[in-house]
Amino acid sequence: MTLPGLAPKPPAEVDSALVIGAGVAGLATAGLLAEHGIAVTVIERGPRAGGRAGELEVDGFRFETGPSWYLMPEAFDRYFDLLGTSTAQELDLQLLDPGYRVFPEGKTPLDVPHGREAVAEFFESVEPGAGARLENYLDSAKKIYDTALQHLLYTNYTTPAPFLNREVLAQAGRFVRMLFQSLDSYVDSQFSDVRLQQILKYPAVFLSTQPATAPSLYHLMSHTDLELGVQYPQGGFTSLIDAMERLARERDVEFRYDTEAVEITTSDGRATGVRVRHEGQNETLTADIVVSCADLHHTENALLKPEERTFPERYFARRDPGLGTTLVLLGVEGNLPQLDHHNLFFSEKWEEDFEVVYGDDVQAHAQQSSRSIYVCKPSQTDDSVAPEGYENLFVLIPVPAAEVVGHGDAYGASESAAVKRAADAAIEQIAQWAEIPDLAERIVVRRTIGPADFADNYHAWSGGSIGPAHTLAQSAFFRSSNVSKKVAGLFYAGATVQPGVGVPMCLISAENVLDRLF
Repeated sequence: MTLPGLAPKPPAEVDSALVIGAGVAGLATAGLLAEHGIAVTVIERGPRAGGRAGELEVDGFRFETGPSWYLMPEAFDRYFDLLGTSTAQELDLQLLDPGYRVFPEGKTPLDVPHGREAVAEFFESVEPGAGARLENYLDSAKKIYDTALQHLLYTNYTTPAPFLNREVLAQAGRFVRMLFQSLDSYVDSQFSDVRLQQILKYPAVFLSTQPATAPSLYHLMSHTDLELGVQYPQGGFTSLIDAMERLARERDVEFRYDTEAVEITTSDGRATGVRVRHEGQNETLTADIVVSCADLHHTENALLKPEERTFPERYFARRDPGLGTTLVLLGVEGNLPQLDHHNLFFSEKWEEDFEVVYGDDVQAHAQQSSRSIYVCKPSQTDDSVAPEGYENLFVLIPVPAAEVVGHGDAYGASESAAVKRAADAAIEQIAQWAEIPDLAERIVVRRTIGPADFADNYHAWSGGSIGPAHTLAQSAFFRSSNVSKKVAGLFYAGATVQPGVGVPMCLISAENVLDRLF
């Protein structure tokens, strides 16, 4: 179990804080600290807020370059409630029904509806008897989801208390079994149709891992997409970023954009501030505490002295960086009714796809890409993302989390051969599987982003796009802690620490930092 590390100052002594990074975790941390009366300054190397939840505007198209699935609504509701507002006041959410479309290789596309009853009927139509089994599967998913939300996510594991709760103890045996059984085998034991298996296993990708190594405990994810449903915030996740920044500014948070954190300063084993660089000039900002929401590997190994590192380079040598991605942003002339808002393309032998992404021979696989891809068409739901008469496509292609895969061309770098090859193959695949034979000829805007761009833009460890994989060894209290054990007053938030990857987890990580202080 993760040890609590050095105790931070008592709350009465914390009057000021520096937050590194204006992504989701940084914005949430800044807003919540400011809500408690702390003077907060946010340091962001980019020109605006968002971090990996970014956007790129090209010729009238507005492409989002980060998260696109709005899941786990309770985390958003809780965050906004802590700031005295609500999700309904801040975001215009639209429920998607069907939640997404699945393109199984060589078979007819399937629309996955919203709601337990509709999904059970859908499963039954594909595999006789699967409807009732899905009901049981979702019962289990909901029970674990609710338990995790109430007891195992909003915690820093500083005491055994989360595990001694009566509700958790009642499920202890089941929890242990599901930690050591893979999601892959758990799903296979209950469903035989490959298409249904893939629908239930794909959430592992949201966790930056693969079904063969994700604990079956994570079947809880099916409660979020199949039962709670998939929503879309009008304006995309940019609208969330805008709302979070505005709420922080209303609480007098100061933002310093185009400002790079180059060192976390310390004195007598305590964080004292951050040395920054802006327009070629160095400056040292001081504060009572520092919260780094930057990539943990970068924070520890680039911003701290060797003797101050809780997670040195050798720690990461034993860790799994998770998913790498090549992103393809396409502006397409005309309508594309063959695609829904969310689309999942599953190759029949997707084990080979996961081997490409997670296999040990990174150098060999760096020139390859997965054929199980994700395509988002936000222009189906949101008129603001494309000119009238055009469609906006965001294509996510899993690749190894390795900088050697190279750059895309979206930010001015030369597109690598591997990124170009993956993009070309994905466009051809979409055209064939979705029966859009003239897709390539209708593309008027094309931009690509590769793992090296994630490393350059976000200091992403190994070029990973989401964060360290949620394997057993990197889940719950086994995941990197949110506090330094070497430097008092230094905390961490974001996808690279507890509780994990994804926008909801980043929101939770911000609140967990507060729990270290109050």
